[in-house]
Amino acid sequence: MKHEPNGQAAGAPQAGDALLEVDGLSTYFDTVEGTVRSVDGVSYRVRAGRTLGVVGESGCGKSVTALSILRLVPTPPGRYAAGEIRYRGVNLLSLTEKQMRKIRGNRISMIFQEPMTSLNPVLTVGRQIAETVMLHQKLGRREAYARAEEMLGLVQIAEPARRVHEYPHQLSGGMRQRVMIALALACNPEVLIADEPTTALDVTIQAQIIDLLRRLQAQMGMGIVMITHDLGVVAECCDRVVVMYAGRKVEEAPVAELFDRPLHPYTRALMASMPSMNAGRARLAEIPGMVPAPSELGRGCSFAPRCAYATGRCRAEAPPLEAHGADHVAACFEVERVAREPRPAAASPSRGPLRAAFDGTLA
Repeated sequence: MKHEPNGQAAGAPQAGDALLEVDGLSTYFDTVEGTVRSVDGVSYRVRAGRTLGVVGESGCGKSVTALSILRLVPTPPGRYAAGEIRYRGVNLLSLTEKQMRKIRGNRISMIFQEPMTSLNPVLTVGRQIAETVMLHQKLGRREAYARAEEMLGLVQIAEPARRVHEYPHQLSGGMRQRVMIALALACNPEVLIADEPTTALDVTIQAQIIDLLRRLQAQMGMGIVMITHDLGVVAECCDRVVVMYAGRKVEEAPVAELFDRPLHPYTRALMASMPSMNAGRARLAEIPGMVPAPSELGRGCSFAPRCAYATGRCRAEAPPLEAHGADHVAACFEVERVAREPRPAAASPSRGPLRAAFDGTLA
């Protein structure tokens, strides 16, 4: 597959083709207090027709990685210290800003975390979608507004002909989220980055948004990066999962394998802290302490101060990512001890709490 200079990709991708490859990416911020390593050597692949989940607590580098892919990190103070971001084989970090504008929002789109602050409050939602289409697809005003109305219908907003003339404040939170999805998909991107697309929505609306993304992915063959801290969302819609902590990837595996055999203590701790529908407990498990600030990372494993398995070696050395099976990697010196422990109660990859809640609304 080749990438054309005008931002259009040559040839339709086949399901499973690698569209986006993040390889050893390091994004640092230079501050008066020193260098902040927000993303430190992260690698993953996004494939056509597949969903990659990126999970971790707030502050672990998930969103900075996504912003780096689209070259939206302000430089300075930010800088891309190492690695490559390849879209169809072309390193995006080597492109000019003019070339990036032809890819950003066109071939690679992003659903931002908070629709009320991401949408322009003084423009109608139809105009915001139409402007994107006019810029990238070179359509006239009439055709662009028709496309905006079509997209609002595609994301199941009632009365799209009326809603296209309304402002963000006139819509509910779930409808604004659907507008953000319509805006991101208006140019038929090959890669969609969804940054916490279900944040602050009630569980039934969350399930509808997840169902919508899965259906649109099946229609359009997109590769999706689903950024979330919710393992229930991961269980519902992802094919592979990357677990991040303090700017680094600590584990990656297919979703069923990860839920069946979590090998990193942090992954296990995240699962143990989830409410389970099958086990009654008086109190949820919690992860002690806080995610360290990127400027305060030491030499050893960044999770060691919060880890029940930590040894002196963990505090002195940073564990490398190592393979533990055909398609499962983890960065931990104590994998064998962790693997012997019973699997934590967590949402099933085949039927999580979102699906149960959604099915309940249809009963």
